[in-house]
Amino acid sequence: MTSTFKLLAGALALGLPLAAGLPAQAEYPEKPVEFVVPFPPGDLEDVLTRMIADEFQKTYGVPAAVVNKPGGGGGPFPGAAEVAQAPADGYTIGSFVIDVPVVGPSVGIPALSPDPFEPVGIFLTYPFVIAASKDAPYATIDELASYAKDHDVALGHFGSFLIPTQVTFALAKKKGFDFGSEAAFDALDCNTLASGDADVINTTLQLILPCLDDVNVMASIGEKRIPLTPDTPTVGELEPDLDLALWDGLFVKKGTPEDVRQKIAAVAEKVMSSDKAKELADQTGALVYWQDAATAQQRIAHDSETLGTIDGLINGE
Repeated sequence: MTSTFKLLAGALALGLPLAAGLPAQAEYPEKPVEFVVPFPPGDLEDVLTRMIADEFQKTYGVPAAVVNKPGGGGGPFPGAAEVAQAPADGYTIGSFVIDVPVVGPSVGIPALSPDPFEPVGIFLTYPFVIAASKDAPYATIDELASYAKDHDVALGHFGSFLIPTQVTFALAKKKGFDFGSEAAFDALDCNTLASGDADVINTTLQLILPCLDDVNVMASIGEKRIPLTPDTPTVGELEPDLDLALWDGLFVKKGTPEDVRQKIAAVAEKVMSSDKAKELADQTGALVYWQDAATAQQRIAHDSETLGTIDGLINGE
């Protein structure tokens, strides 16, 4: 019998824990934590993620920083792939829009298929809207549908494959019309409508807040009405099959310990209930909240099904 075996056998015989002689495992977090935002700095998800990082550092006493890793023409996916390739230890946390967990596994990036992430929670819904000038001969989606059946209407958006744009295309199909033309813009604001570059725009509410009195917001794309435009229905209210939102949440690699995920979630939930986060929501029309991991999983499953419906409508399947 070897001396090591005798030592283990003796410990068992005395009822002593085998781990007693092993080095204690360090408690998370013990080193810097990185929050990866796969978009340029400055947008709502970036601002809120920086607030989470600041609170994380304050709470746990370790450096925590936001790192922006935009993917250019690849959207958020190259940045998300970097998170997928990091260890499952909670030191690299992704702040991801809906596209990453819902669309990411199907875009052909090996690091994202099968889905390598699990949600910590969801904290933001962008205030995307479908809007037109008050001078337009339509003020509601139904009036737009009636007008567009006999007239060409130009739609401006941020990209034809983005989820808010896909929702807008699908809504038109549901209402029995197609846009006469559509084009992507770098900016979609008051000037876009005033100049006539587009008749209808799919944009974020904060970009048209300066001219809100001169604009008809015909629908919002989200699970709830936007507080700044309480009389505007959501697309989901108009067509329940298209109930979808552009949200952002925190994600970690699968296999990250439960206690680690809980520590990240505790900080994020505290931030979202803060006065500073509520002030940001009031200023922009964004919905700021905290949905835990279980609720986030249900939401991802729902949104995946809805995107299937949208794809079928657009592609005639």
